Order: sequence, then structure tokens, then C-alpha cells
Amino acid sequence: MTNNGKTEGKGNMRTTRTGVWRKRIATVACAAVLCCGLAALAGCSGGDQKEESKAPEQTQTDQAATRTFTDSAGREVEVPAQIDKIAPSGHTAMQVLLTMAPDKLVGLSQELTADQLKYFDSKLADLPVFGAAFGAKGDMNKESVAAAGPQVVIDTGEYKDGLKEDLDNLQSQLGIPVVFIETPLDGYDKSYEMLGDLLGMEDRGKELGDYCKNAYDEVETVMAAIPESERVNVAYLMGDSGLNAIAKTSYQGTVIDMCANNVVQLEKASASGAGNEISLEQIAVWNPDLIVFGTKSIYDTVGDDAAWAGISAVESKNYYEVPSEPWCWLNNPPTVNQIMGLQWFPRLCYPDKFDNDLQDVVTSYYKTFYDYDLSQADYDELMSKALPR
Repeated sequence: MTNNGKTEGKGNMRTTRTGVWRKRIATVACAAVLCCGLAALAGCSGGDQKEESKAPEQTQTDQAATRTFTDSAGREVEVPAQIDKIAPSGHTAMQVLLTMAPDKLVGLSQELTADQLKYFDSKLADLPVFGAAFGAKGDMNKESVAAAGPQVVIDTGEYKDGLKEDLDNLQSQLGIPVVFIETPLDGYDKSYEMLGDLLGMEDRGKELGDYCKNAYDEVETVMAAIPESERVNVAYLMGDSGLNAIAKTSYQGTVIDMCANNVVQLEKASASGAGNEISLEQIAVWNPDLIVFGTKSIYDTVGDDAAWAGISAVESKNYYEVPSEPWCWLNNPPTVNQIMGLQWFPRLCYPDKFDNDLQDVVTSYYKTFYDYDLSQADYDELMSKALPR
């Protein structure tokens, strides 16, 4: 009995100890599993929190990132790496930017008329008007520009002496980067390439730049085959009496000078869009074979005016009015609108030198630059005074 009892006691003890160890192992295992689960949850939660906290930081970093942009004046300007808001310095810049990035504009240099808005998104009518920083008026409202929050102000046009200083002063006054893109008639491909680089719109810049280069190269090739002695004698006249003229060598007369013999040769060519004041007697001496009148000049009345009867272009009814929607095709201001004038004007002078149809050219221009589908009625109205009778 004693032996049996001892034997039973040992057996019970082993059983008890085994049970205890099993319970302890189970407890430890459960704890381990629980810890792993909590760790995993904490890891997932921590990862989410890390990503969530990183996202706004990344956005702020993107917004704060800058780079150095070298403009056409050779100025190295620190600009945001990503630019979504822009402002024009004046009218030429506004017209260029409306072809490139209208959705990025936070304001305009001048109010758009109803005739101009026809070619653009109507929401542009709601943008503030800043005025122009340079030029005769120099009426830019700098407080309004700053309030609109552009990331960069863009100036375009002709490079002139003193421009660097003017740009630096404007940048200092605004506290906003100001860059200059030169826009010569023969270099719009490079101008749009620079704009594409600045605004992160390389494809759009290339599209517009290629169009401009192809248009310029076509006309340059045609004109190279026409001797100076065979070029049409032309005067570009404007004003309510037709007695203002765009003189030869003027920046305003680049298209005329390239495609014809500009008879308006003066000692000092005005840089103004209004041209130089001249007399009817002087026009009679020059006696142009073709006259282009500016908008709101005397196109409608000159044919019945006896004072003009002796002028060759008037006698032969070889006079026209330059189209002006959304802006004048030849000048005032001389900017990318000249690319359309460059394709229209030589076709007036030398119609047999071009194979493509003018209407196709005009329609393509409006679609490419303004994303506007020109209807037949639109074309007829636009060209009503710009084609041979």
C-alpha cells in the first residue's frame, strides 16, 4: 500500500507539474501572439501616421522648391520649381501668355472686350486688371498684382537698353520674381521653348514654337526668291485721317519690311504703335502701289475721297484693312499676333507664290493658338476688308 501510495503520489505530482508547465507555455504563447499582433497593429498604424504626416510636408517641400532660370536679358532669377500662377507685365506679355497658359493667369494687363473674349474662356472676364509696368503709361497697380498672388511676373517683347535695371526694380518693388522672354519675329520658336521650360509646359511650348518657325521659314523662303526690285511698294497707314504711318525699320513694321518695300522712309522711325505723323503730300510723293490701313482708319471712305484719288493704291483699289481680332495682325502691339499677319500680308502682295489656301492657314492659326474653331461666318467677317475685291 505504501509503495502503491508513493507511486500514485509521484504520478499525481508529475501530472500536476506537467499541467502547470503546459499552462505556463500556453500563457507565454498567448502573450507572445498578442504582443506580435499589437506590434503589427502599431507598425501599420505608425506607418499610416508616418505617411499621413509626410504628405503635407512633401507638399510644402514641393511648393517651396526653387530653381534658377536665366531669362532673355541674361538675368539669373530664382523661381518656383512648379509654377501655377502667373501675371503679365503688360499687353504684349498678356497676349503671348493667353496663347500659352491662359489657365495660369491670375490677372490681365487690360480688360478684354466682348469681341476678344469670343476667342477665350469667359472666366477671364472676372480676372483683375493690373495695367502695364512699362511703356508710355506705366500704370501697373503693384498692390493688385501682389494681392493676386502670382508666383512669377512675365515680361515679353523687344530687348532695350536699361531693361535689366527696370526688371530688377520691378522685382524688388513687387517681391515677386520677374522674368523677361524676348520675342523677335524670327525667334518665336525659342521664345515659346523658354516659356515651356519656365512653366513646365514643354509640349505646348514646342507646339506653338514649331508653328511659328514653320510660318516664318515659309515666308522667308518665298521672299528670298523675290528680288528687292520686284517687291511691292507698300505703305501701312493708320489714324482717323490715315496720316500716321509705320516707318521702315520700326519694330512695329517688321512684317511689312520683311515682305515688301516699305515706302515710308523717315529720318527717325517712331517706336509707337501709332507710328509717325505724315502729310498727304508726302504719301503722294511715295505713291504706294498697295496700302494697308489700320483698324478704325479711313478704309471705308478713302475710295470716295477726291484728295486721295491720285494715289496709285487707291486708284487701283489695292488697299485693305488689317484684321484685328482678337488683336491687330501686324502690330500695336507687335507680338505673337504678327505670326498671323506674316502669313496674310505676303499673300496679298504675291498670291501666286503660295500653294496653301489662306482660309486654311487662318483657321489653323486660330485653332492652334486660341483653341478656337473658326466658322465660315467668322472667317468671312474677319476677312471682310482684308482680301482683294
